[in-house]
Amino acid sequence: MFNQQILQGNWNEIKGKLRNKWAALTDDDLQGCRGDIEQLIGAIQRKTGEARESIEHFFDDLSSGGASAISRAAEAVRGYAQQATEAIYETSQQGALSVREGYNEVEYRVRQRPAESLAVCFGIGVVTGVVVSLLLRRH
Repeated sequence: MFNQQILQGNWNEIKGKLRNKWAALTDDDLQGCRGDIEQLIGAIQRKTGEARESIEHFFDDLSSGGASAISRAAEAVRGYAQQATEAIYETSQQGALSVREGYNEVEYRVRQRPAESLAVCFGIGVVTGVVVSLLLRRH
């Protein structure tokens, strides 16, 4: 059912739809009911002679239209999330390919020059050990 919060939150839009449905309603009629669904239904009944059930049905249709707008928005968000997921997957695949190519390049270089590769690895290990030991002495 249509409630006060929906009525207050979408008042200008609802006013336009009410005037389209019941042209006999004036600004004064609507302004006096702002935010109170019961007063609004009563004013419409007095001004138009419409049955309460018919008016409530109109409001139910309005609120289900809002629900369908929410559904459309949720569907759009799902679409954007799917696109983002696909972009992330594609980027991760490119990253994995790049790492694989780098690994193959390093493997090729080590096979071409094993002595130099061993010396470089030993030097990197020594430098790393010195840096770690200096950091540990500070603490």
